[in-house]
Amino acid sequence: MAQAELAPGGHEEHQTTTGLSHKKLLMWAFLGSDCMFFGALIATYLVYKNQSLGGPLPEDVFDILTTSTSTFVLLMSSMSMVLAYSALTRGNMNGFRIWLLSTCIMGATFLGFQVFEFNEFVNHEVHFECSHLEDLTEFERTFADRCDGTVDEVFIEHAGLTPRTNLFGTTFFVLTGFHGGHVTLGVIWLLSMFFYSLRKGGITPAKHEEVDLAALYWHFVDIVWIIIFTVIYLFGVFPGF
Repeated sequence: MAQAELAPGGHEEHQTTTGLSHKKLLMWAFLGSDCMFFGALIATYLVYKNQSLGGPLPEDVFDILTTSTSTFVLLMSSMSMVLAYSALTRGNMNGFRIWLLSTCIMGATFLGFQVFEFNEFVNHEVHFECSHLEDLTEFERTFADRCDGTVDEVFIEHAGLTPRTNLFGTTFFVLTGFHGGHVTLGVIWLLSMFFYSLRKGGITPAKHEEVDLAALYWHFVDIVWIIIFTVIYLFGVFPGF
């Protein structure tokens, strides 16, 4: 049975028998269902990534340095979210807004990296010299028949990766795109809280359940990305990782 208690801000807060408010219980239920959905997408990717009949594969298109940089930015956004929450509980509203806005900026930066990365994948080109065919990946060697014996020839072939290219492309874009949608939603949510905090009585040290929920959601999104980065990018480029 739900119970009503008086929250620190003086307003009535309804709690369930678990000790959690209805909002937090719903958030945990949402995150639990999201875990299963992401788990299904990751499992689907692992099953089908090596069953593509053609097209570029992870080792052909992934740029680990770029993705590592975007991952670092997203992880730092989790730290800034913690600092924002800490400032709020200490009554430092200016510090809260600064760190919250920093989290939004880093989240948007991560999305910018993803857009750049997707664009690179779609417009991926294979550059090779006929005198160095031994340096090509298995997929890139499919273009080696262009060499007619002239070792000085240099070829540039378009070999972009899209959701329609192969099974790897389909599962990759669905999974990372779904996560990118979550980050976008999180950035919008945090920005709305930033502007809401500017209103008198909007968000205060005694009234911050919305911040609790947003922080929980944001940390979840970051943890999911760590799993995606490890399973898709690191395992994809370094098979023995």
